[in-house]
Order: sequence, then structure tokens, then C-alpha cells
Amino acid sequence: MPGQSIRPTLLRTLASGLAGGAAVCVALYATFALWGGSERGKTGLLFDPSTQSAKLIAIWKQIERLPLLTSSPAIIIASYLGFAVAYAFVYRFVAEGWPPGTAKRVARLAPIVWLPGAFFEVQGPVNLAHQPILPTAIALTFWAVAAVAEALAIVAVVEFRSSVPRPARSS
Repeated sequence: MPGQSIRPTLLRTLASGLAGGAAVCVALYATFALWGGSERGKTGLLFDPSTQSAKLIAIWKQIERLPLLTSSPAIIIASYLGFAVAYAFVYRFVAEGWPPGTAKRVARLAPIVWLPGAFFEVQGPVNLAHQPILPTAIALTFWAVAAVAEALAIVAVVEFRSSVPRPARSS
């Protein structure tokens, strides 16, 4: 029936979570690693000594044991996939109450995904490493890009409808 919302299957929910996890990993790599310069030997927007806290640069790149994302990325990537699957289940349970349309649903899911990243920035880099405002704003923007990518992947997979035409009803 047109307009009727059907809850996605568990398999589709899991698939959407894995797609969201892949999307967030790509987005986080593009933003934090490539543009931000989080890799050892790189500077970038987030690791420029003229705008970033020396303490944060040392924590991320110099003081051994380095962050797990640098030393054992598979652990963190697996956690991103797990969180994305969890967000897919959140979406599965609330989407029926949201207005239809991919853009409207992504606009609702993305802030839910973004908030933990923003919380992390305040508690970690700002609180512990005294990150200045400019890199904080850049990092929050990077988290927003990743949140939108993840939300878009989740919504797109859950809401995807087969393009195979239905057989005509016989009279």
C-alpha cells in the first residue's frame, strides 16, 4: 500500500549498518587522515603546530603507546562498524515516526551519529589536550561529514526498493 512503512528485515538492518560503517571509515580517513594530517609525518589542518596544541600532537604522534587507531587500526575500525550497526538498529526503530524522504531522514539521523563525535572532541582533545578553537571547529566539521556519510548509507540501504517491476494482477 502506498505510503505504508514496513520495518526492514534484520538482514537489511545489518547490511545498512555495515554500509554505514564503511561510509564512516572512508569519511573519517578522508577528513582526519588526508586533510587533517593525523598520520605520522603529516601536518594537515589538525596537526599544524602553529594552530594546534603541542600536547595533542605529542599524544597523537609521539608519545608511545600511540592511539589504537594508529597502532592497531583494525580494533577501531571494527568498533566503528559496530557503532554503525547500532545506529542502523536505532534508525530501524524510529524511522516509522519520521517523515518520508531520504534527505529528511538523513537530516534526523546524522545529528544522532554526530553527537558522540562532538562529545569525544570536548572530552578528549579540548579537555585533556587543550585543543584550540580552530582545530576544534575543523574536527567537529570532520565529524559532521562522517556523520552525514554514515547516515546517508544507512538510510539508503534501509530505504532501497527493488527496481524490479511487480507482475501485473490478473483480472
